[in-house]
Amino acid sequence: MAAQSLPLAAGAIRTAPLHKGAILAIVLVSYFMILLDNSVIFTALPSLQADLQLNGTELAWVQNAYTLVFGGLLLLGARAGDILGRKPVFILGLIVFSVASLLIALSPAGWWIITARAIQGIGAAIVAPSALSLITATFEGRERSRAVAWYSATAGIGASLGLVVGGAMASWFSWRAGFFINVPIGLAMLLLAPRFLPRTPALPGRFDLVGAITSTLGVGALVFAILNAAENGWTSPATVAGFGVAAVVLAVFVVAEARASQPIMPLRLFASRTRAGAYLTRLLYLGAMIGFFFFTSQYLQEALGFTPIQAGFAFLPMTLVNFVVAMAIPRLTARIGNTVPLIAGIALTLGGMFWLSHITPTSDYVTAVALPMLLIGAGQGLAFAPMTTFGITGAAPADAGAASGVVNTFHQVGSSLGLGILVAVAGAAAGGTTGAAATIRAEATAALTGASIFLGLSLLIALILIAPGDSAARRRNAAQGGSASPSLRADARPTVGA
Repeated sequence: MAAQSLPLAAGAIRTAPLHKGAILAIVLVSYFMILLDNSVIFTALPSLQADLQLNGTELAWVQNAYTLVFGGLLLLGARAGDILGRKPVFILGLIVFSVASLLIALSPAGWWIITARAIQGIGAAIVAPSALSLITATFEGRERSRAVAWYSATAGIGASLGLVVGGAMASWFSWRAGFFINVPIGLAMLLLAPRFLPRTPALPGRFDLVGAITSTLGVGALVFAILNAAENGWTSPATVAGFGVAAVVLAVFVVAEARASQPIMPLRLFASRTRAGAYLTRLLYLGAMIGFFFFTSQYLQEALGFTPIQAGFAFLPMTLVNFVVAMAIPRLTARIGNTVPLIAGIALTLGGMFWLSHITPTSDYVTAVALPMLLIGAGQGLAFAPMTTFGITGAAPADAGAASGVVNTFHQVGSSLGLGILVAVAGAAAGGTTGAAATIRAEATAALTGASIFLGLSLLIALILIAPGDSAARRRNAAQGGSASPSLRADARPTVGA
């Protein structure tokens, strides 16, 4: 995208010519770093475990520490961008994330890497919502549609490519190399961000401290309870306590947000059934996709005998299809809107997931894995951009950071909750099986069946909430004489029932 000098969107301050291509590149590369480290770990886990001599619980917490902190602090990170200005907060997040990546790569022991992964989750929770809100504040109309398409393509491709990078680094060098990569990338972004990112105004008023604390503790307790249940059972004292704390604290959070003058998560964002539907759809969709990556990567290595790098490259068919379809989304949505691609995307993903769940002892890579992956990749390419667009549609400029924070929160929490549930389901299904290949095959079949159920529910929500809401918004826009899609209008306001 060529650099342009156009007026800033609402919420930004005119200080210099706006280089939109550079802004988008910085945002996407930074977001890609986060996504890369969220999946690079999967294909590198066996070598990491052997190097640091971790037991099963410690190995699980290498991933869980990152997920837990990331999911728990996302709303705080989004609100910090609104209060303090998105540019300085984004830069701070890059610093934290890059330093944590270096600490992970230098880890001498299990406690070190788990702590560093938690710190990395803090940086990710700051960068992720700031990235989407910078797009919202910088681009308008069809430019925003294209920018969101690139952002969504990055979301899909980053997860897939992380598996390739993790496998390649573990096979060629060391598992540590996958985290060293982020250090020079982070430094480059830190040199470019102060020069090119637009400065957005810091909102006046008090920080919602009660909302920040209760949202972080509540979401964190919920994620912890799910992850602990997968390891120690749903009736373990820690699991029950986690759910109890989550229920109480999240109830306090809702009451506090309803009364706060400047809430960290304005409840008015959920007044739109389109946005509310997009959040729930994303939660279930990502719960299915994290299970797909987690179990398919293990199935390829333990049942089909792939090396880490071969397992990583085995995901490339999906990644390539995902990218091609995602790049066509702006033209497609300009013609037919966002609803049809979203529904078609979820349906294709469901078809591929259901196909993949039917693996047998005689299954081969091409027919049992690669072909279903093509459907899943096409589905991701179609679904992610509309899902993101509907999550921020109609949000007032002052709520841009909060809306993007909720999108990313449901994305990450969906991954955490989904993985915890599917791991528990897989463990129950594999009870009594013997042999690594038979065990992972039983686990993958059960988990991918569960992921198919998640996708079925996601599709149902899109049909019940998003499709009617978008149709109603289009009718209102047409009656008012508007020509732009309501989901792309920078000045659109939330409408009850939309």
